[in-house]
Amino acid sequence: MNRPVVLEQSNRPGCLIQILWFVFVGSWLGLIWVVVAWVLLLTIIGAPIGVAMLNNLPQIIALRGRRLVQVSPSGSVSEVPQVNIVIRAIYFLLVGWWLSAVWMTVAYLLCLTIFLMPLGFWMFDLTPFIVSLKRA
Repeated sequence: MNRPVVLEQSNRPGCLIQILWFVFVGSWLGLIWVVVAWVLLLTIIGAPIGVAMLNNLPQIIALRGRRLVQVSPSGSVSEVPQVNIVIRAIYFLLVGWWLSAVWMTVAYLLCLTIFLMPLGFWMFDLTPFIVSLKRA
């Protein structure tokens, strides 16, 4: 039986551009972005916007966008299915909100060191999954 193949489509500039972006823009804009997102998470109406902002954090911090697609044996391309929205909501309420705060803090601190910056960027790439089980 043929199974669909999952591919990652990456839309990233070069490493030097990402580092320069982080140093001059992403470091301060990312902090503002996270604070605004967390304030929105405190409200019922703003929570979906806050989660969406946290899901876009890799793009804001270091211009790192990615998307997972699946290619069927017939050649058609579609988005990778997401986890059920009810499960994602329960996960966010029980785990995602506090784990993402710890995760992003560690990632930000790692990005402040040149040697560990790639690990910090990788952690920011995983932030959408940590927040709400969102598959890229």
